[in-house]
Amino acid sequence: MAAPGAPVPAKAALRRRLLARRRALGPEESRAAADAVAGALVRALAGVRTLAAFVPDPTEPGHGRLPGALATLGARVLLPVVPPAGRELDWAVDTGRLAPGRFGLLEPVGPRLGAGALGDADIVVVPALAVDRAGMRLGRGGGYYDTSLAHARPDAVVVALLFDGERVDELPAEPHDRPVTAVVTPSGGWQDLPRRS
Repeated sequence: MAAPGAPVPAKAALRRRLLARRRALGPEESRAAADAVAGALVRALAGVRTLAAFVPDPTEPGHGRLPGALATLGARVLLPVVPPAGRELDWAVDTGRLAPGRFGLLEPVGPRLGAGALGDADIVVVPALAVDRAGMRLGRGGGYYDTSLAHARPDAVVVALLFDGERVDELPAEPHDRPVTAVVTPSGGWQDLPRRS
């Protein structure tokens, strides 16, 4: 673990390294990873009624496959909307229609449901750059998911999507960091993590 006061610079260095590695992936490798991650999610989530997910950008696992693959579940799928101000994500039901939003991220075009809508989800699928053995997640650093996960039900399963090689032993952590309960990787599929007490 990093020394006290060091998590912020340690996280920034890790983000740079992990993003550079992701950007170096070839199109074929990215497509194969997207197919594998989407397939693992669809198999694991069969029968779920409501889930929250996201629209992966070109550097994220699942790009080009989610949320389309999740639509095959017949579940109610909530997708995030980055607000014009603040750090709590808004949510809207995925209708298959997406438009560019803040930061150029694709978001659903339907009515906004508010930050509390996340509490309806049995499963919350989140982006991550890395996850450690304890379930601590390294995101992009904006704090949107750490803030928004306060609205998730205590029994909701929070699953992070990763490329192979992004499971690590330990990540620098801060008090606001929220752990995940599972990860999905292209070669490992769905992997439950130990629940924190």
